[in-house]
Amino acid sequence: MLSKLPPVWPVSDVVIFDCDSTLSGVEGIDELARMAGRLEDVSALTRRAMSGDAPLESVYEYRLAVSNPTQAQVSHLRRVYRETVIADAREVVTALQDLGCQVFVVSSGLIEPVRDFGAWLGVPRDHIYAVGMEYDQLAGAWWRYWEQPGGQNPNANYLAIKSSPLVSTGGKRVAIDRIRQQFPGRAMLVGDGTSDLEARTQVDLFVGFGGVVHRERVAAQAPIYVKTPYLSPILPIGLGRLGNKPPWRYLFADGRQRIEGGEVVFRDASVRETFLAAIQRT
Repeated sequence: MLSKLPPVWPVSDVVIFDCDSTLSGVEGIDELARMAGRLEDVSALTRRAMSGDAPLESVYEYRLAVSNPTQAQVSHLRRVYRETVIADAREVVTALQDLGCQVFVVSSGLIEPVRDFGAWLGVPRDHIYAVGMEYDQLAGAWWRYWEQPGGQNPNANYLAIKSSPLVSTGGKRVAIDRIRQQFPGRAMLVGDGTSDLEARTQVDLFVGFGGVVHRERVAAQAPIYVKTPYLSPILPIGLGRLGNKPPWRYLFADGRQRIEGGEVVFRDASVRETFLAAIQRT
């Protein structure tokens, strides 16, 4: 008599991450506001947008206008992202790609720091989607060319954002549709905000991430919700037992331990049981 085989957990071919408060521990626009001394004004609007209490398009440009960041401040945000990176984010990104996943970053943050940060994590630069920004290159002492490395004026202030669906409600759905046209396999999205939650219809599995900020609507509606400030559970959730391969077994084991210990919530208890049976210890 053949022994009963464990259930099969579907493997994701594409894993898409949000950036702010998911791969890093900050909201980039809030950090720009902090540099300008306007954090209190801007962070309240960010919380409303990320919690779904205000349309993203109603606050996006206003927050930048209030912060009025210089090119140098936007460039500094690259360092902030790296300094606040989720502890195991680089390892998880590397493991997913090493095991055959296409990894993307889709963010409503600014493209320069988000792309630099994503590339530092190991994500291909053309797999990173964010919002472009224009600067007033005639701001400040623009004529002092010797102070402008690479021909860019570090004192140039924010002028406008470039046209992008990512600054509007539902914009992430558009970006993810483009990704899936190119990579039509099974897709998983990981993010902390309501813009990510709204895009769950475009993927096969949405995983809410509350390891940085707990957003009640996301926690209540996400099929799977990560409460811990680590991304290791994404490896077994995304790849099932396929993720339990050298040299990533330690990372898989850490993720499994956090799931079994209740640091990850499954909205449907039967799905949790199926998942745990599928990744049972060998």
